[in-house]
Amino acid sequence: MNVETKVLKRFVIYMAILTFVMFTVWGFVKSFMNRPPGDYETEVCDIRLKDKKYEEALKAANEALNKTPYHRGAMMCKALIFISEKRYIEADNTLTNLINFLEKNLEDDDKTGIGALAAAYANRGIIKDRNKNYEAALKDYVKALGIDDEAVAGPGLGTVILNYKFKSSSVMERALYLNEQLQLPEEERVLSIKELDEGQVMHKPGKL
Repeated sequence: MNVETKVLKRFVIYMAILTFVMFTVWGFVKSFMNRPPGDYETEVCDIRLKDKKYEEALKAANEALNKTPYHRGAMMCKALIFISEKRYIEADNTLTNLINFLEKNLEDDDKTGIGALAAAYANRGIIKDRNKNYEAALKDYVKALGIDDEAVAGPGLGTVILNYKFKSSSVMERALYLNEQLQLPEEERVLSIKELDEGQVMHKPGKL
């Protein structure tokens, strides 16, 4: 093989690699450019929430909602910020608005949206649970499980869940526990145990 053939072969290989890289980069850029408005800001909200930078997370969520009102991921992230900061009235209002919007606009084949609706009910149930409104919390838990039990099956799989060390580690278990206790005479019920409730762990859902 002479020098010119070697150079030509090397050139062809380099061009093939360059073409592959360019198509990959273009595919990434195109997918980024074609993302629904508000998705990027919602991801920023999620990252800031995990870092407990609540002010920055809330700013990102609001920016997403300015671009796409009722962006379900942004609304969920916003609700989780409020829950994290124990701003339960604001969290409840945000989740109720999300629930109302989803129930009016969900398509039957929108599995992600159905999971988001189940998560919204479960999260709202947690707020009521924390506020000792146990009957209402149970109703929301049951509603969540009826919509999509897999979405709220356990920590990190679709909802914020309270990890009761002995009482519950999932919406299902918490619902069963509440239902059991509410069947008892009022003076026999044990609906909240301070030592356990103080150890509750909040889990961030996946993408909705």
